[in-house]
Amino acid sequence: MSNIRKAFENGKAFIPFITCGDPDLETTAAVVRAAATNGADLIELGIPFSDPTAEGPVIQGANLRALSGGVTTDKIFDLVKELRRDVEVPMVFMTYANVVFSYGTERFISTCREIGIDGLILPDVPYEEKEEFLPACRKYGVDLISLIAPTSEDRIAMIAREAEGFLYIVSSLGVTGMRSEIKTDLESIVETVRENTDVPCAIGFGISTPEQAAKMAGISDGAIVGSAIVRLIGKYGKDAPEYVGEYVKGMKDALR
Repeated sequence: MSNIRKAFENGKAFIPFITCGDPDLETTAAVVRAAATNGADLIELGIPFSDPTAEGPVIQGANLRALSGGVTTDKIFDLVKELRRDVEVPMVFMTYANVVFSYGTERFISTCREIGIDGLILPDVPYEEKEEFLPACRKYGVDLISLIAPTSEDRIAMIAREAEGFLYIVSSLGVTGMRSEIKTDLESIVETVRENTDVPCAIGFGISTPEQAAKMAGISDGAIVGSAIVRLIGKYGKDAPEYVGEYVKGMKDALR
């Protein structure tokens, strides 16, 4: 069974996203530990990329800060290896196809297996092109996590039937970032997902408040939050772990 399933066994899952290396890798490690200690059920680790097309300004800024600080894929692999000495919650990488390609797909995914990464999210790889990554992911037991967007419509059932780990449902069109309200008809998307798979689904993009998280988790199996956490890290820098820990605890409490 996929390790990722464990994230959904403790009620509704709270899933934070953290950009690795912003402001530095030591802070990232402390933020991950603070999130895990305060109730995060699964943690998405962003490997920075110079042209993150799905990201809004907050996460773009974090990518640039991390890259200008000298973060590399290898340094992030070392970080995860270190974290895995005491962090037990499932962890997945979120990055772009180019990062995996340039590292070497097989080498990248086999390393994920070695260091204890449970899944991979590639927002710029459409469902039709996932075959480039799927064989290596299957070979090494790393779940390739699919995204479903409001525009997926007639493809939702198809994507759901082949889903692994969990399904990432994108709440709204456009890039990541905090939204004042989410207007997409998510109920019908989730309904289609449920008819086609028992793989859990979580909603992300635009969630920042406990109320929004509770509402989204009410529809699905969990809530994903990125920009609001990355913004806290941008604001507090090396002191961020304490603030992120408090934020995660508040969000997880709202989902209970």
